[in-house]
Amino acid sequence: MVSRRILLQAGGAVLAGGGLGLISPQQAGAAEAHAAEARAAAARATGTGAAARLLPSFGRPVRLDVADVSTLDGHDQLLLTTLQGVVNRREPRLYFNFDKSEVDLRWLPATGAAVTRHDDALDLIGRYRTQVRGAILVDPDVPDSVNIATTLAGLNNAVAATAEQARTHGLKTVMDLRGRFDADDVLATYRWQLTHLFPQCSHALLAGLPPTRTVAVDGVKWRQVAREAERIRDGSHRRLRTFDLSPELGGGNDVYVRFQDAFADDGWGASLGSVVVKADGKEIASFTPGTDAEKPCLFDGLNSSLGDQSNRFSDGGGYFVYRFTAPAGTQHLAIEVDLWNQYLVTATGTAPTRVEPFPYFRDYVVASKAMVLWLPPSGETGKLLDETFARLKPTTPYTGWFSNDVAGEWGGVDRASQHGIEVVPADFYMNGTVHAGVRAKISGTVRRRPKATPRNRVYLTLTVGEGDNVQYCQRRMRDIWDHPRRGSVPVNWTVSPLLADIGPALLAYYQKTATDNDLLICGPSGAGYTYPGSWPAKALDAYTELSGRYLRRTGMDLVYAYNPRNAANDGWVPFDERVAGSYRKNTPLRGIIQSWETGDLHSRPAGLPVIGNFYPQGKGEEFRDALLRHIEGRDESQPLFIAAAINAWSWTPGDIAQLASLLDEPFEVVRGDVFFALLNESA
Repeated sequence: MVSRRILLQAGGAVLAGGGLGLISPQQAGAAEAHAAEARAAAARATGTGAAARLLPSFGRPVRLDVADVSTLDGHDQLLLTTLQGVVNRREPRLYFNFDKSEVDLRWLPATGAAVTRHDDALDLIGRYRTQVRGAILVDPDVPDSVNIATTLAGLNNAVAATAEQARTHGLKTVMDLRGRFDADDVLATYRWQLTHLFPQCSHALLAGLPPTRTVAVDGVKWRQVAREAERIRDGSHRRLRTFDLSPELGGGNDVYVRFQDAFADDGWGASLGSVVVKADGKEIASFTPGTDAEKPCLFDGLNSSLGDQSNRFSDGGGYFVYRFTAPAGTQHLAIEVDLWNQYLVTATGTAPTRVEPFPYFRDYVVASKAMVLWLPPSGETGKLLDETFARLKPTTPYTGWFSNDVAGEWGGVDRASQHGIEVVPADFYMNGTVHAGVRAKISGTVRRRPKATPRNRVYLTLTVGEGDNVQYCQRRMRDIWDHPRRGSVPVNWTVSPLLADIGPALLAYYQKTATDNDLLICGPSGAGYTYPGSWPAKALDAYTELSGRYLRRTGMDLVYAYNPRNAANDGWVPFDERVAGSYRKNTPLRGIIQSWETGDLHSRPAGLPVIGNFYPQGKGEEFRDALLRHIEGRDESQPLFIAAAINAWSWTPGDIAQLASLLDEPFEVVRGDVFFALLNESA
């Protein structure tokens, strides 16, 4: 076994044939030829000229082998999705259903392909074994080896698998990653990949995917320990609270404590500032979130974030779980927590989750021969992410997502923006290699708006967010779009214009089935999620030109947009003349709704109307009451305009219809195009 010192420092070392060695002249030539082939494949996929694609396609699906993988574990799903990437790169043939909701099967007819269904998805490994060279063996002790294996699978026409899976399915070992990397040295792992694999990869895109996911274990019973009964969001009830965990000691020494949001619809979940655990009066754990002392106790923190008060929090449907091991014979176990907001605390003596590979979107990454990584966008890993972004050309898409929830989003998108890279949230986008090749008629015609004359009313336009997120467009949006109350109220639905590349049938479906009250507008902030104000001056026009091309292609002339956070007041930076001028010059936009939350932004930089959104918490009467407070003292001699945000994850068209029924004079709910026409006329 070659030492890690050689593995990580030898400038000419590559993994090859299951071993490690220096590149010979013949190997160097082969590697360069392989890299050239990858670049040529990317060029063919993305096209050139006016019809150029940003995201690759791998051909039109004609015949599909379809199987359900929703009951398989992450290891089998990883093997199958990497197989799917290799097979579908040549011709889309494999299609999987990942969810018990069968949303993937609802999109299947739109592919137009002939379908053969298979009862056992694992049988397809044998059917397509000859199309892969073998397996890249992941290291079960090094989670990030899943991402390295995925990159190598794309470069070597192989699958990512465990050693046991390779034996079971008769796959020869192409490369063995076991023992090659240190689980505690993520930087070294990804730096090695950047040095040795990135030059061979296609640079049409970069992928950011978590190497693992957390899966709930069936049958776990939770005891409610504490719950906040009121909607308190201002921290006014923050204090130390002590809870008895002794009832969970009966089944063993490990006790698991979960913190959640007592009101999952409004985004103010449990916030935790400190933890002290005592067993029979003796302290066995004490920490502040985000410190080294927390790490041994944090059993599952993937669905939580670290706040700016040295706190850990989780909103909506998220949660975080700590594990505490009591000494044998402990009779009384207590936890003291600094806790506030709308907390729900539960406990169990059974391990509630298990960790397994994160398999999603890897078919598209493998087929694209792209590099995949997972680097938190802060600290030393953030610096390595910067170094990676710096090697890409402006407007190269970063597909996937970032760690650490909202904080990771703001930091990651801003870092990408500073390098001229737009983000395409796609980490849960399934069967992308199939959907990207479907032929579907996308309308480039801008929706005709009814004529209206402004009156002295409060004009309200409601915008459902998350449309930049192509996985949302594929999954959650399809669920709420098919709701029977959709169309009863004017609503703006954000979608990604990049669906024209990666999911044309999805976009065509929404266009064809939209009612007169449904308006598709562009999700943040154009052709990919970004903060335009952070873009280098010399690259901003490239992004707005790209956005303009996709907006015209998809018939959209309104955008919901973000800009960087203002560190001084924790607010958003408004669009300035430079940014708005670039949009006005290069896109067909008639107006911009900027993420703002307080609704007090209304400007016209470069002559382009920009209005900040208003984002009240709660639904129904609570939302209505917030609107009423917002318009107190208004000038009734002229119209007032409010662009309100709707939470795509917690609202349904039924909730929107209920809100509309509660709004009477002076409110009038209108589509976004009518809204901006009235706003412009009144100005």
